[in-house]
Amino acid sequence: MLSFEVNFDGLVGPTHNYAGLAPGNLASQLHGGQPSSPRDAALQGLDKMWALHELGLPQGVLPPQARPATELLRRLGFVGSDAEIVARVHAEDPGLLACCYSASAMWAANSATVSAGADTRDGRVHFTPANLVSHLHRSLEAEGTSRLLRQLFADADHFCHHPALPALAAFSDEGAANHTRLAPEHGLRGLTLLVCGDERHPPKRFPARQSAQASRAIQRQHLLHDKNTLLLYQNPEAIDQGVFHNDVIAVGHRNLLLIHEQALMDQPAALARIRESWGDDTPLYIEQFSNAELPLSDAIASYLFNSQLVSLPDGGMALICPQECRNNEPAKAAIKRLLHGDNPLRRVKFFDLRQSMRNGGGPACLRLRVVLSEEQLVAMHQGVLLDAPLYEQLGAWIMRHYRDRLTPDDLRDPALINESRTALDELTRILQLGSLYEFQR
Repeated sequence: MLSFEVNFDGLVGPTHNYAGLAPGNLASQLHGGQPSSPRDAALQGLDKMWALHELGLPQGVLPPQARPATELLRRLGFVGSDAEIVARVHAEDPGLLACCYSASAMWAANSATVSAGADTRDGRVHFTPANLVSHLHRSLEAEGTSRLLRQLFADADHFCHHPALPALAAFSDEGAANHTRLAPEHGLRGLTLLVCGDERHPPKRFPARQSAQASRAIQRQHLLHDKNTLLLYQNPEAIDQGVFHNDVIAVGHRNLLLIHEQALMDQPAALARIRESWGDDTPLYIEQFSNAELPLSDAIASYLFNSQLVSLPDGGMALICPQECRNNEPAKAAIKRLLHGDNPLRRVKFFDLRQSMRNGGGPACLRLRVVLSEEQLVAMHQGVLLDAPLYEQLGAWIMRHYRDRLTPDDLRDPALINESRTALDELTRILQLGSLYEFQR
């Protein structure tokens, strides 16, 4: 049966701002406190989605989560109307208010880990929403992610949903940003790479965000075959230099893996395990980049490895890059090497995702990959699949509701609460999602 990899991109929310909430994410820290443009951010992300649709690829849209998360503030003892609570929290603890206004759910790669039906013992697509306990602003997303995924993929004959792992550091789970699937074809059993921190070799500067216990639990939950699942460990030195997720330093798709030489612990042995476990006559291409040709600092600055690899309908693959790769000489040289190498890559497309990049998220951060058979694709909620009318509707919706400029200090503006909720209320009608948000109930 024909199968597809569907990219579901997080639509940037109307409260997108730069509060510098993520230690270890160098771009987030660098731009903390600067003005953002929610309108530009949402339009940039939407344009990337449309470009992939025009390449002939199925493309889905994930709506933003409702912000501010005033339910957390009420749990912490703040009382009054939402506007009164926001004013008080801004005066007493503006960092806490920034957490509750964060639009970080836009980075859908962190929303969940998804296993293709071809890889699971029951043949269903399995979903586990990430608990994201490493940071308060991200930990607020798990419940909303679970609710959304259960609504989009509701047919129990095709889809299986698991609760987020316990919200403890021992089970810290950052989702598909640390999960790579390699497979000869989308519909054939693949090789699952689960990458995590090694508690025996912890980083010294920044914590590892994905725990080995979390990755093992997901393997059990998703009924993944042992011989087709590899647990690999992040290089702690790379984490300390700003590689907070594996998708900052490696990207894989079907039979192509792009990886920096500093990505994994004992990388020669790790790559040997990958090759040994491949087990298919289809060639597996591993393109490794040395630190001499692509310094890790340039890999992080350009986000080359946070590009998307996608299969083109007419054969070969395309690399979906941030425009920063054009302006970084080592990254540009690395792309040239790929295009002239013995691998399936045929095209490179560059995108302006500056608003997301300044907060530390590139093309791959913005999307959640879900492999679906034809039957599973039909069984999911159709209202979020992008086409020309939906693209036009979403563009007009963004222009109606999004501010052009937002600073962390603007979060105290009570009008932003109603602006955001009005926008999301209309969005649920556009995407045919009903009463998705708590404020609608």
